[in-house]
Amino acid sequence: MELATTKPELALIKSKIYEIRGVKVMLDFDLAEIYGVETRRLNEQVKRNIERFPNDFMFQLSQYEWFELVAFCDRFKESIKHSTIIPRAFTQEGVAMLSGILRSKRAIEMNISIMRAFVFLRQYALGYAELNRKIEDFMSDTNSQFEDIYHILDELSVHKKELEKPQNRIGFVVS
Repeated sequence: MELATTKPELALIKSKIYEIRGVKVMLDFDLAEIYGVETRRLNEQVKRNIERFPNDFMFQLSQYEWFELVAFCDRFKESIKHSTIIPRAFTQEGVAMLSGILRSKRAIEMNISIMRAFVFLRQYALGYAELNRKIEDFMSDTNSQFEDIYHILDELSVHKKELEKPQNRIGFVVS
């Protein structure tokens, strides 16, 4: 049986996905909220199973990254903004690994929704990249055509200047 992801649920999850260090991630406190567990409980499970979370699955934000995120993202609660605990960031693979250590029914259902959100964002990014490539191709073709037209016009102007030069008459000149 396929679990359906509602549009509001998908929108909520997408709003909690950030790009940090060039990868799409979700933060530990957002995942804990989605899964219906306390953040410290989620992190305890991660610590108990740390071998499942290599650096490309999960990483600790630096103080600077956290400061930048708080400065540019106004949706965080005040208690989170001013917390001394710097969150962990989970990539798509890390979120998938969480489903193996958080075994509640809600965690499994929400994990499926999160995976769908990541897939949707990846497809959107690929579609954007394809559109961007097509625009660049069009522009390069158009630029090439404009360059050809410019060269032809340049040649015509040189030819016109040659035709406008005074010509020496051939034949007898009667004074």
